[in-house]
Amino acid sequence: MYSQSPSKSLLFALAALAGVARAEEASKTASASGTAIVTPCVATATSGAFFDLRPDTAIIVAEGEKAPKGTPVEDYVARGWDYGSNFTLNFCSPVVKGVEDVVGVEKALWKNVSAYYEVKDKVYSLGLSSGTLVPRGRKLVLQYTGGSPCGESSKDKRGVVREGAQYKYHEFDDNEDKDEDHDSTREYRDDDDIEGNVSNEDREAKEKEKEKEKDKEQEKEQKEKEKEQEKEKEKVSRRKSATISFLCDRDPETPTAASFVGTDPDECAYFFEVRSQHACSIAEPHKPGSVGPGSVFAIIFFIAVLVYVVGGVFYQRTVAHARGWRQLPNYSLWAGIWSFIVDLFTILTSSCARVIPRRRGYNRLSISPNGRHRNREDENRLIDQLDEEWDD
Repeated sequence: MYSQSPSKSLLFALAALAGVARAEEASKTASASGTAIVTPCVATATSGAFFDLRPDTAIIVAEGEKAPKGTPVEDYVARGWDYGSNFTLNFCSPVVKGVEDVVGVEKALWKNVSAYYEVKDKVYSLGLSSGTLVPRGRKLVLQYTGGSPCGESSKDKRGVVREGAQYKYHEFDDNEDKDEDHDSTREYRDDDDIEGNVSNEDREAKEKEKEKEKDKEQEKEQKEKEKEQEKEKEKVSRRKSATISFLCDRDPETPTAASFVGTDPDECAYFFEVRSQHACSIAEPHKPGSVGPGSVFAIIFFIAVLVYVVGGVFYQRTVAHARGWRQLPNYSLWAGIWSFIVDLFTILTSSCARVIPRRRGYNRLSISPNGRHRNREDENRLIDQLDEEWDD
């Protein structure tokens, strides 16, 4: 019966292990993109760069408590310059200063407003809170949507007349209509006097033509009104939004600041730019409960050693009919390595023993009880005995 060698079985085991690791990684990626909880104000680019803007989010501090060091407690203000109003905003969280009576926004959503501005004591929202950061190159983009209806603030601020305003009625308009009717009847009478009496059928035909023209004009007016109503509905359905672009500023002494860039002609989309040191990419912190690269390598190494030992023992016992320590794979190789380690340890210990200084020559004999005089007879007797032994 043919059996594979330990090296081949090891290669197959490693290949299977790599396939399992890839499948687990794919399943983790799929779960992360589908059901995993996304941390607000945190983003990871496709290049692997990690961004965390949570230190720039202004927080509400309860009375009697102190905010953590370096954490902002006030909203950011962007000057509007030629726009005529300044903007108040927060990042990935509602504004710290609560707002009320927001134009075109339900009362239940006032607490979620993350950017707004005021015109003539009216509050206009630029969008509700969102923590979704989108990395685009070296920039981070944060977008707020669902603000006040578009066009409302421009009417209050610039005094623009509403579209579809009706003409004011005047009393003399009826007089002009009467004069026109009188002139038209006069023309008919003159024509009748000149050409003779016109038949009633011709008059009825002319009146019908006039009625048709009036009907056409009314239809045109009705269509124009419907178009104006559709435009008004579109304006109400379109709501203001804010797009915030974050740029990296590595100067630690420069505080985080927001600046207003501009808006579109309809005043629906507003653009801001923020410079912050937290917009720079950093190393992603280790998540608790996740397996790091060192742990993955250790697991793979342990599994590889286990497969090598178990596969080798099975092969040596069943195919080579080995027993005892010789059942281990490549026994002669590991035995030679162990003998080399033992010999190396012996050489090192013997070398160290030679370096250690020790006493040579004759040893002292016992001294007199008072410790001052030596027994010379005992020393001479011992010397003679040693000489006899050496001569033998």
